[in-house]
Amino acid sequence: LSQTTRLASSSALLQVLFRVVTFGLNAFTLRYLSRELIGVVNVRLTLLYSTVVFLAREAFRRACLSGSTKRNWTKTINLLWLTVPLGVFWSIFLGLVWLHLLEVPDPSVVPHYQAGVVAFGLSAVIELLGEPFWVLAQAHLFVRLKVIAESLSVVSKCILTVILVVLYPQWGLYIFSLAQLLYVSVLVMCYVIYFVMFLGSPEATKKSFPVARMKALLPNFVEDETFVNWKEARLTWSFFKQSFLKQILTEGERYVMTFLNVLNFGDQGVYDTVNNLGSLVARFIFLPIEESFYVFFAKVLERGKNVKDQKQGDVAMAANVLELLLKLVLLIGLTITVFGYAYSQLALDIYGGSMLSAGTGPDLLRCYSLYVLFLAINGVTECFTFALMCKEEVDRYNFVMLALSFTFLCISYFLTHWHGSIGFILANCFNMGIRIAHSTHYIYDYFKESTYRPLTGLLPSPFLVFVYIISGVITGFSEVFFCCDKGWMARLIHISMGALCFAATTATMFCTETKLIHFVRSQFLSRYMKKGT
Repeated sequence: LSQTTRLASSSALLQVLFRVVTFGLNAFTLRYLSRELIGVVNVRLTLLYSTVVFLAREAFRRACLSGSTKRNWTKTINLLWLTVPLGVFWSIFLGLVWLHLLEVPDPSVVPHYQAGVVAFGLSAVIELLGEPFWVLAQAHLFVRLKVIAESLSVVSKCILTVILVVLYPQWGLYIFSLAQLLYVSVLVMCYVIYFVMFLGSPEATKKSFPVARMKALLPNFVEDETFVNWKEARLTWSFFKQSFLKQILTEGERYVMTFLNVLNFGDQGVYDTVNNLGSLVARFIFLPIEESFYVFFAKVLERGKNVKDQKQGDVAMAANVLELLLKLVLLIGLTITVFGYAYSQLALDIYGGSMLSAGTGPDLLRCYSLYVLFLAINGVTECFTFALMCKEEVDRYNFVMLALSFTFLCISYFLTHWHGSIGFILANCFNMGIRIAHSTHYIYDYFKESTYRPLTGLLPSPFLVFVYIISGVITGFSEVFFCCDKGWMARLIHISMGALCFAATTATMFCTETKLIHFVRSQFLSRYMKKGT
């Protein structure tokens, strides 16, 4: 558990770096480049890259990180190398779709679109070359490697982007294409160099690392044995069918923008900028927790077994951790929802000026603050559910996801025509609500034959809820009277009112949620407190 929370904490710091740098980069590039160019890069081309990578590797990651680290790693590595040809297929197929079936931007506004499509598709394939190294590092909790590799790659990408934007703004998509290729190249090389130095070292021998030399990280054929572990392969196929649907749900609004042309490229750029601002705080916390504790639950509890057939000590630990995780993300989500409503317009005005704070920008960010609450709860509930589902349950869930995907796309389309880009956020809230309902039903059924009730983590203290309501009312009135066209002194008063309400809310948490505070201190903050002493 301590290693998992350490991984989550380090991943959270990494996400902070990534989001903050991306956030600052967007603010910088908005002053040098057009909204249309930003929209094409951040929506159209990034969607191509993320779709190829997700479809090629997500199912393999989930299948290969399930269970114990004591396995036949030769067959697991062989299976992971299949992500490369799969990535090549998706890159070529989707690249042709992006080039010939979708609307092509005006070359005078967004130059070099074709080169951008090729570069982003190629970058996805390059990143997949490091997949066996990534899974080995994640399975053995190599925290520092992940932090250093992704930090170096993000910093390299941003430095190159800034230099090219300042010196050669006329290059258009060439700037972001070169930066993306540098990012994935640095990322893969960090993992390769680390394992070249680590394998065969005294540290690897001391840890009884299952791989002894670099050659073992390449595809290997063993006589009289199958090339891959067929149990892992079948589980991968189940997760692959599910990952296809999950990608539609995760990036649904971008698919609707890209394929149905409900927003022009300029509006897409504004939406993506607001979306990045809305997710800045939320996603760097929730995603690392989901990824890290998926590994924890998959290792502590055995997939496919009911609660009575598990070791009861492990069940107790998993139930306690799940309850506290739910409480943690719920309170974070409530805090962002309550305070995000009253400070959305101020945040956009400071970040992008009237271009973002006028029009639908503030309402868009307010809706996103509510969506963060759904996102928080869904991350943890699905993390537990996917770690415990057997192959048959995963297959059944695929049908639920199929129906949900179709419903989500239809709702997104109609809500966007009704309420513009805000419709995307409302559709995402509906989507997350259905997924949360399914996951909580699974968790309830799993624990109903035991004495543990981890879903009580979704019930905060009544007094804390009262403090949230009072804080929301006070900050709401503060926004009306002091924000945002009454000068900087009025803005400072508005910020001070929010700071006082936030302090009162935090103090109430410490008094009413003592079990959660102890969990956070003893697990997530323990290694930082040790460093301080």
